[in-house]
Amino acid sequence: MSSFKIRGGKSLKGEIIPQGAKNEALQIICATLLTTDSVTISNIPNILDVNKLIELLKDLGSKVEKLSKDTYRFTASSVNVDYLTTTEYRQKAAALRGSIMLLGPILARYGKANIPKPGGDKIGRRRLDTHFLGFQNLGAKFNYNPDDNLYHIDASQLRGCYMLLDEASVTGTANIIMAAVLAKGKTTIYNAACEPYIQQLCQMLNRMGAKITGIGSNLLNIEGVGKLGGTEHRLLPDMIEIGSFIGLAAMTQSEITVKDCRVDMLGIIPETFKRLGIKLEVKGDDIYVPSQDAYEIDTFIDGSILTIADAPWPGLTPDLLSVILVVATQAKGTVLVHQKMFESRLFFVDKLIDMGAQIILCDPHRATIIGLDRKQPLRGITMSSPDIRAGVALLIAALSAQGESTISNIDQIDRGYQNIEGRLKKLGAEIERVS
Repeated sequence: MSSFKIRGGKSLKGEIIPQGAKNEALQIICATLLTTDSVTISNIPNILDVNKLIELLKDLGSKVEKLSKDTYRFTASSVNVDYLTTTEYRQKAAALRGSIMLLGPILARYGKANIPKPGGDKIGRRRLDTHFLGFQNLGAKFNYNPDDNLYHIDASQLRGCYMLLDEASVTGTANIIMAAVLAKGKTTIYNAACEPYIQQLCQMLNRMGAKITGIGSNLLNIEGVGKLGGTEHRLLPDMIEIGSFIGLAAMTQSEITVKDCRVDMLGIIPETFKRLGIKLEVKGDDIYVPSQDAYEIDTFIDGSILTIADAPWPGLTPDLLSVILVVATQAKGTVLVHQKMFESRLFFVDKLIDMGAQIILCDPHRATIIGLDRKQPLRGITMSSPDIRAGVALLIAALSAQGESTISNIDQIDRGYQNIEGRLKKLGAEIERVS
């Protein structure tokens, strides 16, 4: 298994281009199964989770052509639904949480599917009820068999309906949308997720011939159609990478320009980093972060300690809270980070405490960070990456720390970040991948 060796405490400088959005890629690639025509997707990131999903589509019978380093053409003129019952499929799909979004398109087009419990990050219980309740509302019948660890789903009679989602799940909303576009009649989804990735999915489906209105809101109306055609689509830049690079610049006192950010799709991410005291400037579609000797955390208007919490869009994405927590360790001031959606994502703070950070883990969802105001730099240690986002947060901490750090289990980082060490080296980082 590979590790990163990092020599920290060095300022970086230069420009960096964020990869295509991982979470959008998983939805969009699955949506190519909705049509027999070709769909061309560009800005696809070369990361483990996406590559595993592309391999799954090939195994299902979809023709996949790589047109350039980040552009693929998918043609699902025929799909072998029986492959879903094989041991090989079960093993591959169980290792990839994004595989759950194969369900919507396959149910819509073929009326039946089997799928194992999906894998992914070990960050607490991540239930699938929203997905299945949505399919059930559309007329699907499903059964979980604990003996073979498979969900068996019959969706031969999908019909549109009104539904109020029990939570604004992004993957759940995407899955239900993909099932509903080919269902008979009208579907109304209330409390739908409205993240930019959902907006992108809906816009692509409309170009393919779907009839979706209310895009960008939490109330979607879908008029089912008989078939969909092909299209071309470009993925957004990854907002999590953009936030990570802003945090990296602050922690390492670096001057970094993040290029081609689609700033109009970042929501409150730039403003959240500003509340940590980080200076940044939007220049066209780029974000320029100057080198800062110090940054001070804001307070609420009454002077009380700032709380930063995740929330459904247009709130702050939970995927950035790990980075925000790390950035706060070297700020002046105190902040409470409240991770509402997942119950184990803050457990990586023990590594930061070993590095010298002052953090109180209040419970599985909340941590109080007392900023060191750069009076005491973090120190390098040996640690392991528990999940994608915590892994990158620890990488940022290591790049700012004095001395050498080793991060093992970096396959977790590779799942979500493309050639991260190569791109950081171009900024001047001292980082090596070792086996």
